[in-house]
Amino acid sequence: METEHTQVKTSKQIFQKCVEFTRPQEIKEIGFYPYFREISSAPAHTVTIDGHEQIMIGSNNYLGLTTHPKVKEACIKAVEKYGSGCTGSRFLNGTLDLHVKLEEELANFLNQEAALVFSTGFQTNLGTISCLVDKRDTILIDRSDHASIVDGTRLSFGKTYKFAHNDMEDLARVLRHSADNGNGGRIIIVDGVFSMEGDIVNLPEIVRIAEEFDAGIMVDDAHSVGVLGPGGRGTAEHFGLEDRVDIIMGTFSKSFASLGGFIVGSREIINYVKHNSRELIFSASMPPAAVAGVRAALQVMKDEPERREKLWANTRKMHEGFSQLGFNIGVTATPIVPIYIGEDLECFKFWKALSEAGIFVNPIISPAVPPGQALIRTSYTATHTDEELDKVLDAFEKVGRELSII
Repeated sequence: METEHTQVKTSKQIFQKCVEFTRPQEIKEIGFYPYFREISSAPAHTVTIDGHEQIMIGSNNYLGLTTHPKVKEACIKAVEKYGSGCTGSRFLNGTLDLHVKLEEELANFLNQEAALVFSTGFQTNLGTISCLVDKRDTILIDRSDHASIVDGTRLSFGKTYKFAHNDMEDLARVLRHSADNGNGGRIIIVDGVFSMEGDIVNLPEIVRIAEEFDAGIMVDDAHSVGVLGPGGRGTAEHFGLEDRVDIIMGTFSKSFASLGGFIVGSREIINYVKHNSRELIFSASMPPAAVAGVRAALQVMKDEPERREKLWANTRKMHEGFSQLGFNIGVTATPIVPIYIGEDLECFKFWKALSEAGIFVNPIISPAVPPGQALIRTSYTATHTDEELDKVLDAFEKVGRELSII
């Protein structure tokens, strides 16, 4: 029941937009609200929702490490030794020996000189881009880059240009025609694996074009580290270009099964960001359990390469399975497999039917994707069994035929 106090607050002009924002309620009323679902189990290959088990194909737990015994044990031991939090920023009182050891291990793993960890992946992009780019500089980003990259460009004072998704001719065109922004530098910032489409950036061409125009390169490998490359080191290793990318960014909330983010690069770049990034300096540092969990996950990543092999076996199975059924999966080349549906309402119907069949997926509608291109975003882990994946394909086939998608 709305109180008089609440009515007074929302009657103020600044909050009128909140009063008029009724889309979630409208979706709930027709039974198709897919957000903020309560999960009452560990985020593994299956989850429990409302007392029922669902096969989870909507997470980014690519190597299935959220429930790995060594990762959980490391988190518990860190809490016992260091407590629950650092109560301060890395810059002042929030740097533990754990943070420093993790940075050394990340730099070594990714064959770079130095690393710096942030408290979230989103914050990592904000803090790196806004710090490195000033009003003289120019940024070039892919139109499908993650929101954190877009917001990072908005916080910087540089001029930003967008080029068509993974279109190298358009990148070269935009670079040629981008205005002189005061004798500053240029940097190309791209996702290694695009989080909705599931395709891999054309890094060899980006490197060639960047070197032609004397531009820096930053690759967001949030969905790539642990997944791409012979050693799971991401997009640059996948293409054999580790020594020709200036900054690699990654997150700990996916293959590393924790929370946080990082960048690796030259000592000079890392040192500059370390002492100039407002997002780093004015944010509390990663808590001990999160740091310890990442360190353990990194070790498992090295010790158990068979996990990545199983991930790719599952990925090939689902690519082939969906394609044979007649679904449009676009240009994906990774464990991220979009199922293109079309209109938003049809996408919600598809999601609802899958949920009732015990399959957890994510419906993606406009403005996250262009109008008329709504999709079901699915993603797979090393811990999915063949039996579970067969159930997923059976459910998709049944719903797809019922809704005339296939």
